[in-house]
Amino acid sequence: MAERELRILPLGGIGEVRPGDDLAALIAAATGAGPGGGPGLRDGDVLVVTSKIVSKAEDRLIRIEGDREATRQAAIDAESVREVARRGPTRIVETHHGLVLASAGVDASNIAKDSIALLPVDPDASARTLRDGLRDRLGVDVAVIISDTAGRPWRRGLTDMAIGVAGMAALRSHIGDIDSYGNELGMTEIAEADELAGAADLVKGKLGATPVAIVRGFARRPDDGSGSRALLRPWDEDMFQLGTVEARRSAPFARRTVREFADLPVDPAAVHQAIAAAITAPAPHHTTPWRFVLVEARRHALLDAMAMAWTDDLRRDGFDEDSVSKRLRRGDVLRRAPVLIVPMMVTDGAHPYPDERRVRAEERMFTVALGAAVQNLLVALAAEGLGSCWVSSALFCGEVVTDTLDLPRTWTPMGVVGVGHPAAPAHPRPARDIAAFVVER
Repeated sequence: MAERELRILPLGGIGEVRPGDDLAALIAAATGAGPGGGPGLRDGDVLVVTSKIVSKAEDRLIRIEGDREATRQAAIDAESVREVARRGPTRIVETHHGLVLASAGVDASNIAKDSIALLPVDPDASARTLRDGLRDRLGVDVAVIISDTAGRPWRRGLTDMAIGVAGMAALRSHIGDIDSYGNELGMTEIAEADELAGAADLVKGKLGATPVAIVRGFARRPDDGSGSRALLRPWDEDMFQLGTVEARRSAPFARRTVREFADLPVDPAAVHQAIAAAITAPAPHHTTPWRFVLVEARRHALLDAMAMAWTDDLRRDGFDEDSVSKRLRRGDVLRRAPVLIVPMMVTDGAHPYPDERRVRAEERMFTVALGAAVQNLLVALAAEGLGSCWVSSALFCGEVVTDTLDLPRTWTPMGVVGVGHPAAPAHPRPARDIAAFVVER
């Protein structure tokens, strides 16, 4: 392969950009400015433009009136679609562009003290407009990258990245290519627009009043029309959707009762991981009063036996056959669940008492421990991306369950948990006012 030389040229002479300025005209003039003339623009060049001057030209500025920090926080709220993490005053959020940034890109640097800047509304559109304007004025075919500064997960320090792209593909895929050792590349995609944005910042800097750089000699790929959005990882591929603390806080709220399951296999390792979380629950007297029975071979026998027991109870209660059928259909969710788990309470280690009051209290103590374990199970399943339902039917026919599953009658079934992938995303859980559930004395 022939050696390639890459040159990165700072473009000075642009001066202060104000709302309403024609940015293409300013940059076109700067390419020939200076005592010795500017570097000019050539076909094939990549122009990297700091987003701040785009925001200024497009009047994406907020004038500060009153408290500066309050104005800034209100701007962050308006620019955000969700909060990813918060540590003290620092907020990592997702913007309406799909970018995950500190403070939604709301910035008070390199701008008058009475203002703060927001990111361009549509950086890809801004890049296209600038590219078209330069072509009209100078007759050159250049690519345009609009860059902004950001941190990186797991890495200290900041670098520039592409938030707007026009005239080139932002990603170069090597998936399916063969390396020099004969290995096929299966996942390699190069974020070339980000690499160019970071490289250009080496000559632009943060304090040198040089908001534009020209990258010359780069063999850019043809524009595929996807702009900078090609660089955004889809939600379902994001392994780090929340910060650690936020993920822990959100886990209980992710648990929802699922009534319809998708026809998808369930990873046994995920179920085992959830059970591992379940058995961390507190328990009385240093006991381990839980057993989780994974029902597979006997699932139909179990559900049929439970349905028969329920039918007998309903008939004795005087329900007609139509009413019995309607009630039995409530249990069909367990037949649709790919995985069934029967939580069992085992009271080995319970203290004996001579009076009924303390015997009942001892049993309730073990029951509470089982409830805590099952809640751990359900929350952990949600954290694994699985849905669940906890159906209480087994509580009403305990001996039927233990006999069908060939388990000791001293084990008490605490319902049946159906597990699987939800057939549809859950609707957002409405917030509840905890004041209705808190009593202070």
